[in-house]
Amino acid sequence: MLSQFRTIALIGKPDAPRIADTLAAIHAYLLTSGLEILVERGCATLFPHAARICTMPELAQRADIAVVVGGDGTLLGAARSLYAHGVPLIGINLGRLGFLVDISPNEAVGKLHAILTGSYRAEERYPLVARLIRDGETVAQGSAVNEVVVHSGSATSMIELETAIDGVFLNSQRSDGLIVSTPTGSTAYALSAGGPILYPALNAMVLAPINPHTLSNRPIVISGDSLVTIAFRPNKEFRAQVSCDNVPFPDVAFEDRIEIRKAEQPFRILHPTDYDFFQILRLKLNWSNR
Repeated sequence: MLSQFRTIALIGKPDAPRIADTLAAIHAYLLTSGLEILVERGCATLFPHAARICTMPELAQRADIAVVVGGDGTLLGAARSLYAHGVPLIGINLGRLGFLVDISPNEAVGKLHAILTGSYRAEERYPLVARLIRDGETVAQGSAVNEVVVHSGSATSMIELETAIDGVFLNSQRSDGLIVSTPTGSTAYALSAGGPILYPALNAMVLAPINPHTLSNRPIVISGDSLVTIAFRPNKEFRAQVSCDNVPFPDVAFEDRIEIRKAEQPFRILHPTDYDFFQILRLKLNWSNR
C-alpha cells in the first residue's frame, strides 16, 4: 500500500466496550498493509500476540500517525502528548457520538484505508498553554485541548478574579470560576456554562464565567492570539485550583497569577472526506433536520 505514513501508532481506552474487537480488526488490516505498527502500552493487554509496545513518549518520537480508539477524552489525552511532535490523529469512536472521534467501528477499516492512501480532510486545532507564575517564576505549566479552568475548588465558596487581555484590564468577578476555552472546547465545559459554540477553525478563545455572582457577567469571545492573565483578589478564605483538561496544577497561592495563550503548534486531526461538523452538531445536540 502506498502511503505517506509508514509507522502507525495504535492508542486505545482499555476498558471501553468492544475495543478489543475494533483494535483487532484494525491491527489485522494494518498487518496486511506493510506498515510498521506500534501499540501504546496502556492497551498492550489487548494484544496477546507479538506487538511492538511503546510508551506515549516513544510513540511521539517514532509514529507518523496515531489511530485513537475510544471517546473524545481518549483523543484529548493523545493530542496533549503528541501534538508538539507533529503526529496527526485519526479518531475511532467507541462511546457516544463524539465531536472529535468521528469514525464508527463498523466503518473503521474502510475509512482508515482511505485516509492512509491520501483521501482525507486535514484539520488543524490549537491547544492552550497555561503557566502558573509565582514571584516571577513559572512553577507549573500545562496544555489544554479543550479548556483551562480556574475555580474555587469548593461547592460552597466563590472565588474573586481579575482578568486582563493583552495587559488591558477586562473585569473583576466573583463566581465559582472561569473557563478559558479553545474552539474545540466550546462544545465541552464552556457550553455547559452558557458559552457559544465556535467553529473549530476559528482563531479565537472563549472566556466563560462559572455561576457568576453578577448576572450581567457574560461569556466573551476574544482573539486566539491574545494573552489572558488571571489574578486573585483578596479573600479571607482563599482557595483556588487550576486545571488543564481536568489535569490539576499543584496548590495555587493567593499571590500567583495564571497566564494563558495559544500554543505555538497545532495538532492535526485527519477526517474522512465526508466529514461534516454541522451534521455532528445536529446529531449530538438533537437539532432539527431538514
